[in-house]
Amino acid sequence: MKIIASNKKASHEYFLLDTYECGIVLKGTEIKSVRAGKVSIADSFARINNGEVFLVNMHISKYDHGNQFNHDETRSRKLLLHKKQIIKISNKINQDALTLIPTKVFMEQGLCKIEIALAKGKKNYDKRQSLKEKDSQRQIEKSLKDNY
Repeated sequence: MKIIASNKKASHEYFLLDTYECGIVLKGTEIKSVRAGKVSIADSFARINNGEVFLVNMHISKYDHGNQFNHDETRSRKLLLHKKQIIKISNKINQDALTLIPTKVFMEQGLCKIEIALAKGKKNYDKRQSLKEKDSQRQIEKSLKDNY
């Protein structure tokens, strides 16, 4: 498994509850750009329309050697999930006011896959608390390292 892009801000901005691995429908020039690592999922999110999941605002750069049939960089892309998974996700989103956030883009056996997560937004005090915990954990590890 080769990780191409990851959303590092997701764990800081959201509480990540459940993760799902899904495929993505791409055009020919898009998959070539993905293999070259020209992908950004920083501002993207997933949306459910008519029983289908779409990834919005995922930026895949234009392929360098493409012609006039090159792809649009931020078009909506369909995600491939089982129908039961989509129903389960949409029920959780409607009940608990959650969002779908992509966390990783990776290649597995020559196929591009995306890991999406059900997430709940953090408040400012939650973000400060998590930064304090991370800082204290870092200081503990540093002191243990210095003692040995």
